[in-house]
Amino acid sequence: MSTTATLEHPSATRAKIEVKGKAAGVERVLTPQALAFIEALERRFGARRRELLSLRKERQARFDAGELPDFLPETKSIRNGHWEVDPVPSVLLDRSVEITGPVDRKMMINALNSGAKMFMADFEDASSPTFANMIDGQVNMQDFARGKLAYTDAGSGKSYALNDKVAVMIVRPRGWHMEEAHIFVDGRPISASLFDFGLHFYHNGKMLFEAGIGPFYYLPKMESHLEARLWDEVFEYAQGEIGIPTGSIKATVLIETLPAAFEMDEILYELRRHIAGLNCGRWDYIFSYIKTLRNHADFVLPDRAQVGMDRAFLNAYSLLLIKTCHRRRAHAMGGMAAQIPVKNDEAANDAAFAKVRADKLREVKNGHDGTWVAHPALVPVALEVFNEHMALGNQVLSQRCFPPINQSALLKPHTGEITEAGVRTNVSVGIEYTAAWLNGRGAVPIHNLMEDAATAEISRSQIWQWIHHGAQIIAADGAARTFTKAWFNDILADELGKVRAALGENGFKAGRYDVAAEIFTHTATSEELADFLTLPAYEALRTLA
Repeated sequence: MSTTATLEHPSATRAKIEVKGKAAGVERVLTPQALAFIEALERRFGARRRELLSLRKERQARFDAGELPDFLPETKSIRNGHWEVDPVPSVLLDRSVEITGPVDRKMMINALNSGAKMFMADFEDASSPTFANMIDGQVNMQDFARGKLAYTDAGSGKSYALNDKVAVMIVRPRGWHMEEAHIFVDGRPISASLFDFGLHFYHNGKMLFEAGIGPFYYLPKMESHLEARLWDEVFEYAQGEIGIPTGSIKATVLIETLPAAFEMDEILYELRRHIAGLNCGRWDYIFSYIKTLRNHADFVLPDRAQVGMDRAFLNAYSLLLIKTCHRRRAHAMGGMAAQIPVKNDEAANDAAFAKVRADKLREVKNGHDGTWVAHPALVPVALEVFNEHMALGNQVLSQRCFPPINQSALLKPHTGEITEAGVRTNVSVGIEYTAAWLNGRGAVPIHNLMEDAATAEISRSQIWQWIHHGAQIIAADGAARTFTKAWFNDILADELGKVRAALGENGFKAGRYDVAAEIFTHTATSEELADFLTLPAYEALRTLA
């Protein structure tokens, strides 16, 4: 499809928006009116988004030169001030268990029927952003808002329909750093955030508001309160355009970057009319910790399996999020349990469920108001824990005492070993996930965990960190060796050989493992740590489509 739409602007010029992609359902989603709306968003807010991305780079350059993240002196009055966020609608008061997943039609129905209080429909880390996936997700959103979301499997003939009672829908658009390569304004691709949000809001926002079940959003990967301010401005403009009151939109911000952890009060303040709470986006947060402190040898992390939420910087960040949110009367959401059921292995399945139960018990006792799971089978486990220990549906009004949480606590690294097994896990997960992403799947079960883009980012950034700082690795024979790019290449070749042996040469090529390995290797071993694996992967995705 190639089309244009025009919209009159205050400057009295005629603007052009171009669609450079084909997908089923595109005519239904990209109507002239919807195109005009997302063009208006891009023209009004796109330049500021690009400025804020430049500010990210400037701040990272200071971190690379030796500066450490810290609380901002210029916003001290906000942190010390007495203010609260606006109240949330009644449907957002109990968020004890939320399930997340991609915008695939069948998976959406299963998640909405899972018994969870909320479902985060994810255009971001759990979805591979092919144009077909993004458009199909918008079609599914329209059908949900209109009570028409159903699915029949063409192969099995099995039908899927929504129950009478379903989870509340919360939509996560892509982050500020992503662009939608199939929509151009004046020769420039538009913000993927504005594309995802704009289309969902234009088609469904007023309908969801009138039904009392939205419009609600999760906002990912912000790095500063200035980025939150931009979202607030987007929301204010969008609500005015479709005729619903300011404050009708309610968003939850994922605190999944290290710089944002030092600006939680400020983020809540900027979005105080539109915010419901903050969330511990733990997996992206680990990645951001590595990326932000990449040049600092004192902050090298051990194997991913040893980086737990119960200690060091992750525990401090979780407690500060709870403390900050409850002081401002906002929800403090816990993080993702990545475990999934293990088929045909009762002991492994019991161990996975026990890990989820322990994680959720830690969260609810610390004061979180809810949590995330990745699979419907884990909803009852998490609900049982939160129902037992959180009688009122949330703990927003709780008055727990928290220890002082300062810069040092938020930066304290986890200690532990780096092992060859940990390296191999990172390589295996990174390659398997990137290959699946290139084949259109964004949420992938690997080694009995549900992996998404965040865990792939941890995998490749840890490899980079260990090579860059010459980390000591405990080899399979028990000896400590300095990790090098050559050793990584040997492990990579070995892990790829296992995949090739399992799939055969045709399956290996069809799975795009060669392209995945190239992207993973480049982002894990280049001189400079790439900001995101998904940026070069998106370029490859467009080429392969």
